[in-house]
Amino acid sequence: MKPIVARQSAVTPAEPDSGPSAAELDAIESELPLILAEVDLLDAQIITLDRVPTDLDARRVRRARRRVLAARRALADRTTGMVGGAA
Repeated sequence: MKPIVARQSAVTPAEPDSGPSAAELDAIESELPLILAEVDLLDAQIITLDRVPTDLDARRVRRARRRVLAARRALADRTTGMVGGAA
């Protein structure tokens, strides 16, 4: 049996994995407050999964939701260029 191999080199050479670009890193950095707020919300929700939520748990989830909404609003304001909120 003859082995089957390519007779030509690949048309598009495989690029080495160089990681995220500078623009992608900047986008991640600008979204980091929202990402961290969402992680806090997820942590607060996970705590309440295996037990009956107490008043403290409910307040923790409520505060985390408000932080997520505030971070989303701040990110939207930055990306749309709005400085003073809705016009």
